[in-house]
Amino acid sequence: MKIGAATLLVLLATLAACAPARSIPSVESSASATPASAVTRMDSRRDIVLAVANPLTPAATHAGSSLLGYAPSAHYGAGQRAISELADLKQRYGLQEVSGWPIKALDLYCVVLHPAPGIDRDELIAALQKDERVQLAQPLQDYSVYSADTADAHKYNDPYADLQRGFVETDAALAHNSSQGEGVRVAIVDTGVDMSHPDLQGHIGDARNVVDDDASAFDKDSHGTEVAGIIAAIGDNHQGMVGMAPKARLSVYKACWYPAGAQGGARCNSFTLAKALAAVNDTDARIVNLSLGGPADPLLSKLLAKILSEGRIVITAMPPDGKLSGFPDGAPGVIVVRTSATTPAPPGVVSAPGNDILTTQPGGGYDFTSGSSMATAHVSGIVALMLSLTPGLDPASIHAILLSTSAQKKGMLEVNAAGAVAAVKKTARTAR
Repeated sequence: MKIGAATLLVLLATLAACAPARSIPSVESSASATPASAVTRMDSRRDIVLAVANPLTPAATHAGSSLLGYAPSAHYGAGQRAISELADLKQRYGLQEVSGWPIKALDLYCVVLHPAPGIDRDELIAALQKDERVQLAQPLQDYSVYSADTADAHKYNDPYADLQRGFVETDAALAHNSSQGEGVRVAIVDTGVDMSHPDLQGHIGDARNVVDDDASAFDKDSHGTEVAGIIAAIGDNHQGMVGMAPKARLSVYKACWYPAGAQGGARCNSFTLAKALAAVNDTDARIVNLSLGGPADPLLSKLLAKILSEGRIVITAMPPDGKLSGFPDGAPGVIVVRTSATTPAPPGVVSAPGNDILTTQPGGGYDFTSGSSMATAHVSGIVALMLSLTPGLDPASIHAILLSTSAQKKGMLEVNAAGAVAAVKKTARTAR
């Protein structure tokens, strides 16, 4: 069966989308992003995500492979088997392709598809799941971001440092006497980030836009800029604020966007989050900050499990309703963070400052914001301090240390950067 020219163009366009993120401080967009029209045409009420096997042989590991023992292949696209099976499935079930992308980590090729008018989506998915060629069939789903003094401590010259509630309450300045996050990379899957902000410029090693090719919107996105500042704003530069891990490096993956004319926060979907997580899997980032959430999702769960199997530390925000059953908060092995409160936290959930947090804003500014997204960013910064001292720490050990060293502040139990760093140093001495 012949493939139409439009389908071939979509398949070719996705090849660049799977290339590894560049290690330079610029945003990959025109060469790697999904066309803006594709994302805006996606409808979570009707569309489905479908995956078929894409058994291509990756390039051999070579000198210069990443710390975690794997390296991205130079080329990974759609194999002939995947192209042929998708063409037949689209014809048989009356499906229209919106966009597609290869996921090297899972040996799959995925597409977002429009069902034919009048077709019941649940019945269609059930039929596709019985087709032996289909590895995965599920609804396209929506996700959203969750915005909402020690004498011996290092004294920062950043003018807003004393106004940073989370930084002060977690004793981060004291922790910085031992670690500032050197050598640790944190991947932020979120909205875009103001790359030229004076408190972030030079600390973002690479950035990728998997939503569209709008560089202007990327730099104006607020939520990602806020998260990035809490984690790694530059310290001692005589301006603004200081991050929890001011010498950590950031990788930014824009998977969420602000819909035109819509009120409220940014949104993401299964398509954009899958592309971002697949890109993270091709890097050596040890920490993945996911200040977002939504319903459980089979494809995203597979990708998250792959990331966790590599020993990465995934830190995510507790949903506003407190129910830990969705993505990514319901996945075993992730560290879930809530905003500190006087009420007890659910078992295993970490508490961190998340109300009235001063942080970076697009356009080089600063402002206060709230939400478990901000609490999550504080924890990501603390984990960067820990890994800088002991890179081999595993997720379970980090989780246990964060909980055991949490301290009472103003009647609330919350993480303590100085305590966590001290515990890591003690463990390292004992192991000698």
